[in-house]
Amino acid sequence: MAQPYEERNSAVKTRRQQEDQRRMAFRRAIEDRTDQRQLRLETEDYSGLNYWQAPPATARRSAQPAR
Repeated sequence: MAQPYEERNSAVKTRRQQEDQRRMAFRRAIEDRTDQRQLRLETEDYSGLNYWQAPPATARRSAQPAR
């Protein structure tokens, strides 16, 4: 038995919305990756200036208690 026009139209509309959501999620993932890559490339030039990072554990001095 054939489905009424409204049901077919609704099913098609729902399927298209789901496809659009998947397509947009994929597109956002690509854009995020591209943005991260661009940022990494822009900050590579300053890799020697990482003064905001903590020094390695071997370079830290432990505090000596006063006697």
